[in-house]
Amino acid sequence: MTIMLTPMQTEEFRSYLTYTTKHYAEEKVKAGTWLPEDAQLLSKQAFTDLLPRGLETPHHHLWSLTLNEKDVVGWLWIHAEPEHPQQEAFIYDFGLYEPYRGKGYAKQALAALDQTARSMGIRKLSLHVFAHNQTARKLYEQTGFQETDVVMSKKI
Repeated sequence: MTIMLTPMQTEEFRSYLTYTTKHYAEEKVKAGTWLPEDAQLLSKQAFTDLLPRGLETPHHHLWSLTLNEKDVVGWLWIHAEPEHPQQEAFIYDFGLYEPYRGKGYAKQALAALDQTARSMGIRKLSLHVFAHNQTARKLYEQTGFQETDVVMSKKI
């Protein structure tokens, strides 16, 4: 069973945006960055700012992760500015739907991204991961990502 990056379609994008807006708000609250009462509005605004033209926003690439060319098991979104001096792309969002986690599909998806990124002329991939998401951090470390900056907080 192989994971492929398939360009996200309009209906998939709508479902993805509903899911990810809610999830991102929850993660920001869990990280202590946003207050619960503000989180949904801030999350919606963040996605509106980043993707003002939805799927047609220049230099943003949104894919559905498909298993065996038919089942959508997750999503992947990068921003790749063609003139970036380091030929870098930023992974804005990546995930698998719950039933497909823990089966090796995430590693397959990141390997597919590496291949696709190379074909696009990208030489460096960067991302943000919430510190409390130990599963994601472990995955990224296992697939070659290294920490470049660390932001720390403490409650007083």
